[in-house]
Amino acid sequence: MPSRTRAATYARRRKRRMGQVVHDLTEEQWAALRSLWGGCAYCGADVAALQKDTMLPISRGGRYTLANVVPACGSCNASKCNTEVTSWMRRKKLDEGRFLVRQAEIARAAAAGPTPTSPPGPG
Repeated sequence: MPSRTRAATYARRRKRRMGQVVHDLTEEQWAALRSLWGGCAYCGADVAALQKDTMLPISRGGRYTLANVVPACGSCNASKCNTEVTSWMRRKKLDEGRFLVRQAEIARAAAAGPTPTSPPGPG
C-alpha cells in the first residue's frame, strides 16, 4: 500500500510532472552555467553546492532547459520554492531587471558553447 503522507503525495506528483516533459539541459550546459554565473544567480553567494533552480517552476510548467535553469544556493532555492522568479525577486526586493538581463546574456553565452582558450594542438 502506498504511503499517504504529504511528502509521499508530493513526491508522486513531482515524479509524474517530471515524466511528462522533456528536460534537455546537459551536464556540459549546467557546468557552463555554474561557471558563467560564478555563484548563486540570485544573491551571488559563492558556495560549492549550487542547486539547479528553474525560474519557472516544474509545478507551473517549467522544465530543465538552458533558458530556464540558473544556479542557486540552498537558501535562495528553498526561499523561492515554487514561486515564479520575478514575483519572488520583487518580494525579496532584489534587482529583477539586472538579473533578467544577465540571465539572458549568460544563457546566450552558454548556448554558444565553449570558446577555445588555447590554440588546438597538432593532429
